Amino acid sequence: MSGASSAASSERLSDDALIEFGRASMSRHLDRRDSTGLVAVAFLVAAIGCIVFLPSHRPLSIEALVASILCYSLASRIQFEFVCGYTMPTEGIFVAMWFLLPPNLLPAAVCCGMVLGGLPELVARRKPVDRLALNVIASWYALGPALVLTVVHPPSLAWSALPVCIAALAAQFAFDFTASYVVIRPVLEISLIPQLISMAPIYAADVMLAPLGVIAAYPASRNPWALLALLPVLVLFSTFAKERQQRIDNALELSSAYRGTAMLLGDVIEADDAYTGSHSRDVVEIALEVADRLTLQPRERQQVELAALLHDVGKVKIPAEIVNKQGPLDDDEWAVMRTHTILGEEMLDQVGGLLGEVGRIVRSCHERWDGGGYPDGLAGEEIPLAARIVCCCDAWSAMTTDRSYRRALPDAEALAELRRCRGTHFDPQVVNALLAVLDA
Repeated sequence: MSGASSAASSERLSDDALIEFGRASMSRHLDRRDSTGLVAVAFLVAAIGCIVFLPSHRPLSIEALVASILCYSLASRIQFEFVCGYTMPTEGIFVAMWFLLPPNLLPAAVCCGMVLGGLPELVARRKPVDRLALNVIASWYALGPALVLTVVHPPSLAWSALPVCIAALAAQFAFDFTASYVVIRPVLEISLIPQLISMAPIYAADVMLAPLGVIAAYPASRNPWALLALLPVLVLFSTFAKERQQRIDNALELSSAYRGTAMLLGDVIEADDAYTGSHSRDVVEIALEVADRLTLQPRERQQVELAALLHDVGKVKIPAEIVNKQGPLDDDEWAVMRTHTILGEEMLDQVGGLLGEVGRIVRSCHERWDGGGYPDGLAGEEIPLAARIVCCCDAWSAMTTDRSYRRALPDAEALAELRRCRGTHFDPQVVNALLAVLDA
């Protein structure tokens, strides 16, 4: 699958949010403030420069050029959606082009194939014309193999060409990664390592498809239209791509349903107890900032968000006279109140799926780092990290908010209390992250 991928993951966005962001952006005009246009123009200059200044090393066959561009454009129409963007099964065609075309023509040929493949969307007005620049940018990866194959001469269809092909493939990934990072960096806050991790599956697929191009090059070296023999494979990929698209659509719908259910339960909490509802929403905001400080993965971050919103959901089953009591609770009332985490887990368990997982976190949101919490007396790493984050942020919000029986503590006193309880009530790592957020 072609190294010409279109996006990357972000440390601050969930998988679902990244997919939805990518889909929404496809129908919008490019932001004039980003570097997309410059990167596209730079590629065109580089592609023309290759034709003008690099030696060809191989006679040009117009028939091979036309067949290659046509087959490449058909392959580029098949898009597999990933969290990090999309990828296309063009690698087999591209590798075959190494053996059919002069190396200095590779970037231009790939660009022509990408643009030709994107024309139906433009004609149907499914995306703005200026987004054609992304098709041009997606061709940057072809420059790497073009340079390698020009320096060491085009490979022959023999085992002795294996080191050259490996070097060309490595150059392809290097150019693709660099171009993607330059384009994505201004749009999403992302560092090099997370982007590399997100694109690794695409590059692994390219490696597995590359031998298909070598196999196709044997008959195509005698008759370039033999490349069309790869069309049945492309049809198979098209079927897989549609099935994957449907699975992603279903997953997004399910995720949206989970989030909608969580928001509905949040509204129920607020309707039952205005303080608890607004307090939970305050905890969500600060808990997500702490999760970002701790660089949690998108799935874990989503669990933190939902657990922070629903950590008190069990209170809707606690008698109102206890929840809304003016003043401190007595021992019997506290015993009842402490069951709200178990009740919350039971409620979310009935929903199941993601909220069922969140229910187990909700159960542990009042555990203590030293084992003195409730309901299970868990300690240290036994407590889910999301629950440790919510516990600490919940305490900060409670200390700095007016209650019916006491005034809010000054920030200085609340900070001192956090530091005092670091390593006893709260996870020291979480406290440090919260202090860093509050100090920012």
